[in-house]
Amino acid sequence: MSTKKLVRSGSDKKIAGVCGGIAKYFGIDSTIVRIIAVIFTLAGGTGILLYIVGWILMPSIDDGY
Repeated sequence: MSTKKLVRSGSDKKIAGVCGGIAKYFGIDSTIVRIIAVIFTLAGGTGILLYIVGWILMPSIDDGY
């Protein structure tokens, strides 16, 4: 039985792999997650804050997860 883990992507990344990791976790295209992040950024800056929090809290796939 495999469990899904929310980790930063090592292969589908533009900056840190946060959007790629979220997309893989939910089984959707990473472009959709990136567009949502841009919308949140343009709507007040929360997209940048959430991205930084994800970057800090989500372990990297390269760390062995």
